[in-house]
Amino acid sequence: MASIKILLRNKPNKEEQYPVVLKIIKDRKIKVITLGISCLKKDWDKVNSQFKKSQQNYIQRNRALLKKKEEALKIIDDFFLEGIDFTLNQFEAKFRGRKSSKVTVSEFWKEKISDFIRAGRIGNSKPYKDTYNSFFKFHKNKNLVFREITPAFLDKYETFLRSNNNSDGGIGIKMRTIRALYNYAIKSGVVDEKYYPFKVYKISKFKAKGIKKALIRDEMKLMEAIDTQKYPHLINTKNYLIFSYYMGGMNFIDMMKLKWENIQGDRIQYIRSKTKGKFTVKMLEPVKQIVAYYKSQNRPTGYVFPILLNKGLTPMQIENRKHKTLRRFNKQLKEIAKIQGVEQNVTSYVIRHSFATNLKFAGISTDVIGKSMGHTDVSITQAYLKEFNDDIIDDAMSKLLEEPLLKYAS
Repeated sequence: MASIKILLRNKPNKEEQYPVVLKIIKDRKIKVITLGISCLKKDWDKVNSQFKKSQQNYIQRNRALLKKKEEALKIIDDFFLEGIDFTLNQFEAKFRGRKSSKVTVSEFWKEKISDFIRAGRIGNSKPYKDTYNSFFKFHKNKNLVFREITPAFLDKYETFLRSNNNSDGGIGIKMRTIRALYNYAIKSGVVDEKYYPFKVYKISKFKAKGIKKALIRDEMKLMEAIDTQKYPHLINTKNYLIFSYYMGGMNFIDMMKLKWENIQGDRIQYIRSKTKGKFTVKMLEPVKQIVAYYKSQNRPTGYVFPILLNKGLTPMQIENRKHKTLRRFNKQLKEIAKIQGVEQNVTSYVIRHSFATNLKFAGISTDVIGKSMGHTDVSITQAYLKEFNDDIIDDAMSKLLEEPLLKYAS
């Protein structure tokens, strides 16, 4: 939480008077804001942070100081009620009554990245950091303010990205990041909503037009059947793909962070990193075999898989490890596909999507599939799915071991 105090500056001005300032402290950072009045040191009551009776018009001036303090506290309370983890620059912008403040895009952007990192949300910080570097490679002037980001400006940035061989998907990610940043700036009072450029500049044009890929059951069987005695370097990748698939399309980061304490009897209980949703999934036989395999290794860390090998890793170290091992996982999935004659471009996402597709072709309700995968972003569906019990989900999961009732689409 933030704290404020009214005091005198240590150094006098040209008239040998000391400016009265408001000091705000938040997250161990300090900002000092001049209030536009000053006095002699002998006329200041340091203990009570107010003017002494020796100061001319001390009653009116002390009322003015009290009003300034009340304004500052109200701004802090408003940020809290709106759920904004504000920066000191954002506070100053509000305190000085400037809707469209002089806070630069660069300054605000870097503060947002720092907020993510301090909160341990390294994955969230990455697209902001990548887009920041790209954006200011295009626009060199870091004194740019938000109201200068117009639809025409974004058109030029899009042209710049295309000239550097960015795909529609890559451009879409960058534009969505800028839009999110702009929305946060509006909410924080850094820029007025009337300058919002995304009412005219539409990001929807960057939506992927291709059909999502998935492996049919026969292709998954081929991937599972890779001979790890012949290709021993692929054993972990084989285990990860089988585990992800039979655990409801579990994300790689959730597998990476899975601990032995998450395994309770024949169930695995965990909190999904992306949505913070709680999951309890019954282990099918292929999962049990993989768990037994890694249990026999008796590694010193509490993690199930040999990905996070040291204790006490920082969020940044965990993110770097995830990036490195996920890249190797995707590379080796392609290697397995090539060896086994699977023509699709297999990735960790394809494995996750294959779980959903194969349950669908096995005759399982879309609602139940959504529940098993944690699709909490569809509020109406999610509200309906809360009625399903674990045994219904367990039965749906077991269908993965059965032959489909319907013919698979190729």
